[in-house]
Amino acid sequence: MTHYSFIPRGVCSKKIDLDIDAEGRVHNIEFLGGCNGNLKSIASLCEGMQAEEVVKRLTGITCGFKPTSCGDQFARNLAAALKEA
Repeated sequence: MTHYSFIPRGVCSKKIDLDIDAEGRVHNIEFLGGCNGNLKSIASLCEGMQAEEVVKRLTGITCGFKPTSCGDQFARNLAAALKEA
């Protein structure tokens, strides 16, 4: 399992931690800061999901008048990590 830590930009959360297993599934997703209940929900729903599917589902989601969201930042950083792997 490979651990990743991301620093999101333009959103309320300050850090996103997660692991990706050998089959490309995400696990142990944790957000620091942000809307606690919403981010716990995102983490729970994405647990065990293929990383590519997380990217597909969450990329482009906005929050209020912001051009991004915590979910979008999760997806964008995850996509970048997958390209580097």
